[in-house]
Amino acid sequence: MRLATLIFMVSIMYAQSGPPPKTSFEEQPGFLLSNGTLELTVLSRGSTFASVVLADDAEKLSPLWNPIRMAREAGEKSEFGGGMGHFICVDGFGDVSQEEKAAGLPGHGEAHRETYEVKYYNKEGRTSTLTLATKLPLTQELFERTVRMVDGENVIYVQSELESLLAFDRPVFWAEHATIGSPFLEAGVTVVDMSARRAKTRPYTESEKEGGLPHILPSDKEFTWPEAPGLHTRKIDVRAAPAEPNSGDHTTCLMDPSRKLVFITALHPGKRLLLGYLFKPQEYPWTQSWMFYPPNKKLARGLEFSTQPFDVPRREVVQLNSMFGSPVFRWLPARTKIESRFLMFYTHTPEGFHKVDDVRLENGKIIIEDHKTHQQVTLTASLPI
Repeated sequence: MRLATLIFMVSIMYAQSGPPPKTSFEEQPGFLLSNGTLELTVLSRGSTFASVVLADDAEKLSPLWNPIRMAREAGEKSEFGGGMGHFICVDGFGDVSQEEKAAGLPGHGEAHRETYEVKYYNKEGRTSTLTLATKLPLTQELFERTVRMVDGENVIYVQSELESLLAFDRPVFWAEHATIGSPFLEAGVTVVDMSARRAKTRPYTESEKEGGLPHILPSDKEFTWPEAPGLHTRKIDVRAAPAEPNSGDHTTCLMDPSRKLVFITALHPGKRLLLGYLFKPQEYPWTQSWMFYPPNKKLARGLEFSTQPFDVPRREVVQLNSMFGSPVFRWLPARTKIESRFLMFYTHTPEGFHKVDDVRLENGKIIIEDHKTHQQVTLTASLPI
C-alpha cells in the first residue's frame, strides 16, 4: 500500500513539473496554457502572447493582433515582420540609430526576436506557472518572464525581470507592445478606455507626414484624452476607429500618477468581450496608441504601455529627459535586476455595457465599471500584482 501511494505521489509530482503543453501558432512553436476559463498561447520566440481566447467562446475569438492571418485574408503579404499579438520591447522601443543599426541592434530591442528557454513550469494547487528566459547578447542583459494562471479565473499574472551583465548604471527602454486587431477591433464599434487625461499626438518627421496612411490628427499637439484635435475637424474621439477607416496616427497618454494601479481596456460591445490590463504607473508611466486603420478594415491598434511617450531612438528619449513632468526611461543599476508586473484580463460583459470608466483591484477582485449604465463586471484575482 505504501509503495502504491509513493508511486501515485511521484506521478502527480511529475505531472505537475513536466514540460508545458506545446503548440504552434502561424507555424511558430509555442506553449498553450489553460486554466479552464482562458487559453493563452505563448510563443517560444519573444515570449510573445500570440492569442488569448475564452474557453466557452464558440467563436474562439482572440482580441490580439494577428497580421499574418489578416494579410492572408486580404490576399496580401504581411508588412510587419515577426511582430504580432502582445510582444515585448526590451531594451529599446522604436527605431535605432545608424550606429546601432550597423552594430546589428534591431528596432524595438532584442527581446521580441530571441528564442526563449523554459526555466520553470509547474502547477501547485490551482496555480500554473511558466517561466521563460533568454539572454540579450547585444545589450548584455538577461530577460525573464513568468506567467501565472489560476484555475477558473479570467486573469493572467505577468512578472518580468531584466538583469544587467554590465558594471555601470544605464537607462533602459521597455514597452509592453499589446496590440489588438480585427475582427475584434471593428471600425466604429470597438472602444479603448484608460485612466489617463493628459495626452499628445506624435511629433511626426517630414517623411512620417508624407508616407503611409493619411493622418487625421495634427503633429505634436497636446490634448485631453480622448478628445484629440483633428486636422480637418475640431475634435475627434479617438476611443474608436473611424467607421470608414483610412488613416494612421499615433498618440501618447500620461497614465494617472495618483493611482496605485492604472488601466487600459478594449471593449467590443456587440460581441460583449473585454480585454484589459492593470499595471503600476511608476513602472509604465505612458500608454501609446498606434492606430493603423487601412481602408480594407484589417485594423490594428497598439495599447502600448511603456517607459517612454513615443517609440523613438534611445538618444532622443534621453535628450527629452522628461515630459509632462514625468520620467521617460528607467534606470538599470550595474549588475542588478529590475522587475515589472501587470495583470491581463479577458472576459464577457453584460448586455448594454458600452464604456469602461474605472477598473480597480480590491480584496482579490477586479471591479470594472460602466458609470452611465450603472453596470459592473467583477473578476476574481486571487494573486497579488
